[in-house]
Amino acid sequence: MSETAPRPTLEAVAARAGVSRATVSRVVNGFDGVREPLAERVRRAVDELGYVPNQAARSLVTRRHDAVAVIVAEPETRVFADPFFARQLRGISKELTAHDNQLVLLLTEDRDDHARVGRYLAGGHVDGALVFSLHIDDPLPGLIQRAGLPAVFGGRPHWNGGGDAVRYVDTDNRGGARDAVRHLLGLGRRRVAHITGALDQTSAVDRLDGFRDVMADPDPRLVVEGDFTAASGERAMRELLRHRPDLDAVFAGNDLMAAGALRALREHGRRVPEDVAVVGFDDMLPIAEQTEPPLTTVRQDIEEMGRLMARLLLRELDRTTAPDEDTGAGPSGVVLPTTLVRRASA
Repeated sequence: MSETAPRPTLEAVAARAGVSRATVSRVVNGFDGVREPLAERVRRAVDELGYVPNQAARSLVTRRHDAVAVIVAEPETRVFADPFFARQLRGISKELTAHDNQLVLLLTEDRDDHARVGRYLAGGHVDGALVFSLHIDDPLPGLIQRAGLPAVFGGRPHWNGGGDAVRYVDTDNRGGARDAVRHLLGLGRRRVAHITGALDQTSAVDRLDGFRDVMADPDPRLVVEGDFTAASGERAMRELLRHRPDLDAVFAGNDLMAAGALRALREHGRRVPEDVAVVGFDDMLPIAEQTEPPLTTVRQDIEEMGRLMARLLLRELDRTTAPDEDTGAGPSGVVLPTTLVRRASA
């Protein structure tokens, strides 16, 4: 039987580097105050010995678990079917990985899930939370606050108008919607319909407001609520055609609903863009390029949203755990611009 080699200790690293144990601890835990030549000797000794810090002991020193909860307020069937979530998670994961933090994914679908997530957050397993796809009546913000965790939200928060106390990253949903509708009007379309997302989410409300900014006092029959899924876009398009068969353009609240609307228009013999022009929102590839015809849409940088959410949270954690260092509080809210991408559908 082979014997397992003893695990290198902090003392062994200190002896190899010719420094004190306290100096090694400061370097491996990421603290400042060690001159660069000494820090380099410590890093070289760590590599030579294959030293791996004990996470439990490290947490006692740094008061950090190097783990972040990423909470998506949607059922798993939606999260794993909609590429929007994959893109946002990819941005978050890249930023956390670059800072040697672990991502803990938590999904919520019903009250049992909320209770489970609340217990987990209160249990001290993570340093903070990143939350997106919130609905207006969601209890998650209260659970996070009771757990005493810093958090960054994806999307404009509804409960305080996005005040300074809440950190969030969002897209200019209202401005992007205005650009979409103005584009349709610029094509000579006058009976423009809107398929909204779920109106218990601020992104859908903001896009509806942008539509109304341009289409002053629209016919109520030209606005139908969806839920950001392709199936809801198809249903909404059928309803629009039933009540306003003379419509000549549609702005859908996301690309999935636009794809569903295109299917319904084909079923009803409507040519796109000759009879009805269609614009989506997201620029979700490959969806937007593979619809028939390819989709004109409003591009938002979803991956960048995720990356900035993680960056804001990590900055807040550094500010909290190293109060003597000038890390700065950073902005409370970041709103990213949108761009209209023109393809064949409008």
